[in-house]
Amino acid sequence: MTVVPVELGARRYDVLIEAGALDRAAELLSPYARDRLIVVTDETVAAAQLPRLRHPSIVPIVLPAGEATKSWPQLETLCDRLLDLEVERGEHIVALGGGVIGDLTGFAASIVKRGIGFVQVPTTLLAQVDSSVGGKTAINARAGKNLIGAFYQPSFVLIDPTVLDTLPARELRAGYAEVVKYGLISDPDFFAWCEAHAADLLAGKSEAREHAIAYSVAAKARIVAEDERETADRRALLNLGHTFGHALEAETGFGPALLHGEAVAAGMGLAYRFSAERGLCRTGEAARVVEHLRTIGLPHDAVSAGVNASGERLAGHMAHDKKKAGGRVPFILARGIGEAFVDKSVALEEVAAFLDSTPLASESASRHEARVGE
Repeated sequence: MTVVPVELGARRYDVLIEAGALDRAAELLSPYARDRLIVVTDETVAAAQLPRLRHPSIVPIVLPAGEATKSWPQLETLCDRLLDLEVERGEHIVALGGGVIGDLTGFAASIVKRGIGFVQVPTTLLAQVDSSVGGKTAINARAGKNLIGAFYQPSFVLIDPTVLDTLPARELRAGYAEVVKYGLISDPDFFAWCEAHAADLLAGKSEAREHAIAYSVAAKARIVAEDERETADRRALLNLGHTFGHALEAETGFGPALLHGEAVAAGMGLAYRFSAERGLCRTGEAARVVEHLRTIGLPHDAVSAGVNASGERLAGHMAHDKKKAGGRVPFILARGIGEAFVDKSVALEEVAAFLDSTPLASESASRHEARVGE
């Protein structure tokens, strides 16, 4: 068992990481449950994991699976269901699922009766190492991803690495993008560990998985404790790859053609290539990042993500970025592996020109189709 504290003063909470913890959920969640446990999940996770929650009185709220669930209609459905259940301010609801369920449930918890408690029980690698920790909650809007939301911290996060055994290989790879991100941001040694052990992690070796999860959670917890609401540049570093990636997701309609982690991977490859083009980092380091993503089977640019759109169109999506200030969108670029920084000097016209310099998407469409079909 590993316990990682997220130090936020009076709102401090723990992240517990333990193989098999889901089977002890009734015991581990007892401080957050009264005579019932309201569990928000989706249809896929309900079938695979809900039976393991052996609580004597579970009240499940089962929503559709997929990114489209992070929407106004599903938020309304969830809030109405919670109100029908007469949820009280002193209660906690449980988010059992991936990033979509965690984001939606956390946002609902932040607004129902002006705030009720919630617990995160993430069931995807991406959610375990990133979205379940830190209190960012949101839904998507027509203008872009995560534009409607709130900072609202959970009371507890329960991570069981064994739930990853039921994930499709594609979903597991997509989650790995958020693992390797921590090395690319600030720890070249961890990136080297990822190069050496990513195959073990993806193959299901428990030691590699547990190390990657514990390291990632601890890294994020430190950053969140320093800059909870992203008012300084520290937490913004966690957005490495996301500005490019969100544009790719918007272009594909936030649908199953491109998973969030795949978009982030493509975005990180683009961020390093763009950094090299601007003379910020060595071309060889950018190539090393791209090669690692390619070897793992992740996209590393718009081409390998299956997106064939002009740079101007993709930059247009970026113009709606929620972090935009003074007419500029901040980009997370890098001076090298483990040396990410916030650059607020980038013009979207420059980004559009860079994106237009990449090959046509048709050159790698077959690779993308093969990945989607897994």
